[in-house]
Amino acid sequence: MANNNPSSVNKKYIIVVTVFTFLLPFICTVTEVFTKKDSAFSFDILGKWFIFSAVGLRLFVAGIKQTTDPAFTAKEIFHIDTPESSPIVRELGFANLCFGLTGIISLFMPQWRIVSAFASGLYYGIAGLQHVIKKPAGANEQFALVTDILIFLFLLVYFLKII
Repeated sequence: MANNNPSSVNKKYIIVVTVFTFLLPFICTVTEVFTKKDSAFSFDILGKWFIFSAVGLRLFVAGIKQTTDPAFTAKEIFHIDTPESSPIVRELGFANLCFGLTGIISLFMPQWRIVSAFASGLYYGIAGLQHVIKKPAGANEQFALVTDILIFLFLLVYFLKII
């Protein structure tokens, strides 16, 4: 059964995704540039914080939410209101926990960044493509589509720059 109001916007979801995807990487990059004497703005510094936040924190938090409350993702993102979807969403949460932890660990182990950019980039790209094919049913799914594609493009550029 589909959600009766796919156009309703979950403001908390939009705010959390915006903070993790755009605001936090920007703030951390600017902070690092201004607090370290020998740092100047670079794509590498932005990439470090982007992978940590937009991949690591965002996917880790999403994974926690999906494993503990799978109905939220099913209802608010995909507009599916059946309990049968919970095991599938929970498994998505396990994948998000793994991708998220890789992004978080990459802050402390820089050699993991290319792995995170590659694997998470593919994940975001395929997820974004799935949103396009499905035709987003509401504002939350449309927002997920846009941010997934933007993250994919950033990680693609990062990956290609590193290799």
